[in-house]
Amino acid sequence: MKRPQTARPVLLGLLIILLTSATAFSQKARHDLRLQKALEQVTATFKGTAGIYVKHLKTGRYAAIRADSIFPTASIVKIPILVGLFSQIDKGALSYHQPMVYREALRYGGSGIMQHFKDSAATEVSVLAALMMAYSDNVTSLWNQQLAGGGEQINLLMAKYGLAYTRVNSRTKGREENWEKYGWGQTTPAEMASLLVMMRNGKVISQAASERMYRLMTKSYYDEEALSAIPPYVQAAAKSGAVDASRSEVLLVNAPHGDYVLYIGTKDIKDQRWVADNEALMLIRRISALVWNHFEPRSTWKAPVK
Repeated sequence: MKRPQTARPVLLGLLIILLTSATAFSQKARHDLRLQKALEQVTATFKGTAGIYVKHLKTGRYAAIRADSIFPTASIVKIPILVGLFSQIDKGALSYHQPMVYREALRYGGSGIMQHFKDSAATEVSVLAALMMAYSDNVTSLWNQQLAGGGEQINLLMAKYGLAYTRVNSRTKGREENWEKYGWGQTTPAEMASLLVMMRNGKVISQAASERMYRLMTKSYYDEEALSAIPPYVQAAAKSGAVDASRSEVLLVNAPHGDYVLYIGTKDIKDQRWVADNEALMLIRRISALVWNHFEPRSTWKAPVK
């Protein structure tokens, strides 16, 4: 008996649904026990508190240590500030290439380049954003925080994206006690990692804003810690942060076999030296190399030993 002509399309449709369901299932989060054990071993003797969240976006494999604990952001707070800045651009309150004028009254110490500009030097919003993310420039970061509407507005945005603990504390009304405890900003490994994933997926502000922010985050000058453990020809969006008692880094690696996000946070560290072999910095490099080798075991590139 001849089959009805509709049978084949129906069967094909069912097959597509099954394949789609299988793909979706494979992307559900699942605990990577081998990676978990390796991370626990490498952090076991660390003289301080370490927090880690890592997830392979294609397969959903993840591992976590104190991923929901609050850690100081130090300069990683500049990611939420960037989001706040682009929110204002999206609203039309600012434009990406809007001219700005630097004044010496904005000068602030620490990292960065703009503090060396001459008074009345011409610049623009795009330069402020680029210097903040690439060189962790403190002058432009505080300027951008102001342009974004201050910490209060940035914190409202973080809450909008479901981040309960990621907040700007410095120069933010009502956050004085948090500033005393955590400094400029605070987050958890899982939350900041999720913000970076949302950006990667075009879900922060808009697709266009997410792409521009992601581009800015792929040009970091500070590439000697977590970034040093991945090949130089593999793109990664990253931001690091450091104060005396805390060294941390977040990165989303566009690896050959699938993107992965990694947040390594530390606090209450005993070794507070500002040297390359600081224990927390060595831990960051070691964990980044461990994760790269775990997800890219066939890679012939080996991270330099530091």
